[in-house]
Amino acid sequence: MALIVQKYGGTSMGSVERIEHVARKVASWHGQGHQVVVVVSAMSGETDRLLKLAKSIDPRGSQREFDQIAATGEQVTIGLLALALGKVGVSARSYTGWQVPIRTDGSHMKARIQEIDAERLRSDCEAGIVPVVAGFQGICDDNSVTTLGRGGSDTTGVALAAALKADECQIYTDVDGVYTTDPRVEPKARRLDHITFEEMLELASLGSKVLQIRSVEFAGKYKVPLRVLSTFVDGPGTLITLEDNKMEEPLISGIAFNRDEAQITMSGVPDRPGIAAAILGPVGEANIEVDMIVQNVGGDGATDFTFTVHRNDYERTLEVMSRLGAELGAKGVASATDIVKVSLVGVGMRSHAGIASKMFKALAAAGINIRMISTSEIKISVVIEEMYLELAVRTLHKAFGLETAPAA
Repeated sequence: MALIVQKYGGTSMGSVERIEHVARKVASWHGQGHQVVVVVSAMSGETDRLLKLAKSIDPRGSQREFDQIAATGEQVTIGLLALALGKVGVSARSYTGWQVPIRTDGSHMKARIQEIDAERLRSDCEAGIVPVVAGFQGICDDNSVTTLGRGGSDTTGVALAAALKADECQIYTDVDGVYTTDPRVEPKARRLDHITFEEMLELASLGSKVLQIRSVEFAGKYKVPLRVLSTFVDGPGTLITLEDNKMEEPLISGIAFNRDEAQITMSGVPDRPGIAAAILGPVGEANIEVDMIVQNVGGDGATDFTFTVHRNDYERTLEVMSRLGAELGAKGVASATDIVKVSLVGVGMRSHAGIASKMFKALAAAGINIRMISTSEIKISVVIEEMYLELAVRTLHKAFGLETAPAA
């Protein structure tokens, strides 16, 4: 018998029929003798509807009240699922975040979990009752309702699993696991049996939408085994856990890509100490996050400084750079939005040389030019023209043999 925390997302809870389907899945696990705690999101699109309603009254209104409104979405689904479980013969009890309670800081709409008192849930499990907990929400010191930000239900599930010392946290979604890359781009993409926390964090930060980054960070910190599964298709899913010897074989676990990139280049600025800070300081002050950075020093004592930002920040960044260019005596400011970032991720990079060379040769053979390169211990990212995205992903997927599972 195991203690399992299961989290079901908005798509899984999207209708009464789907909620009843979830109830049957939970009942199956419970019937096998497992203790099950369930965390649910609001119905798909419901949180957006509620916040739109609130902002129609006052777009700049109190974030405390926004949280009060947004949190009602999960209050509906926990009650519905508890009723559906009762209908199939499983005793269940619904809990809002503040009834558990899940204690958070007071940062409304982006609160962070500080403490969970899991005694009620543990008592229910021991009594054969399935607790159904609202994800995405908690309560702060002044007893105000708080929400955890987008994707916060994943974080709730992992945090409860850590507090309960659960054997596994299962994240049910509309995909049946983590793939080597997006199957819509490369049909030969393969579902991974397992992946490390580090690799999953890199993939999530680089554009993979399977899991919310904070939940993976939380799971890694508290060593909570995570499994991504489909609500609608039976299968083993993908286990996300600590690195072990079995995970040394694959050089590359996956290929991620991000279309939301924009590139800015300030050319011909004086090459002197502090020039990088002089350029990036005003960007940071404008609350714009910089991703990749390349600085090239020429023989004439001038330097070209290139960096990427999220495409949503492109116009604001260009305004800052155009103003700054005149102040710094730059020769010019150039920009591009027709770019994408493609990244290889794998813990095998730590112990194998030549991966970057193999990547660059494969792209060159396909006629794809690289504009920027960035590396870390388990990641290599390149910026290329957007028109070559799908070709690059398929080329690299084949070059590194990702369509074939490694030998057992």
